[in-house]
Amino acid sequence: VQLVESGGGLVQAGGSLRLSCAASGRTFSSYTMGWFRQAPGKEREFVARISWSGGSTYYADSVKGRFTISRDNAKSTVYLQMNSLKPEDTAVYYCATPGRPYSSYNTRSGYDYWGQGTQVAVSS
Repeated sequence: VQLVESGGGLVQAGGSLRLSCAASGRTFSSYTMGWFRQAPGKEREFVARISWSGGSTYYADSVKGRFTISRDNAKSTVYLQMNSLKPEDTAVYYCATPGRPYSSYNTRSGYDYWGQGTQVAVSS
């Protein structure tokens, strides 16, 4: 399984970015996809996840109402639309997916495959 993130960059507070994660190596539409982030000196934390069909989503409280996770199963890609960005959103963002199909997890321990990460920096 390979996951490749893109779309990170530098943006001013209040701005927007859309991250993408292209997956390959197995049947994309059978697996939950998640986004995590890790700021310097901090633990990697859960941001959002979307079920295999796209019918269910879940967000960390810190991003609820500002970030939207979505997926395109035909393109084997998951997205994270980030609006109203804040300096505290600055982190490396990772997409991840579990090893088990048709299973959803909201914690890091449920995810077995990870991308290399993409840097998001929000200036004040």
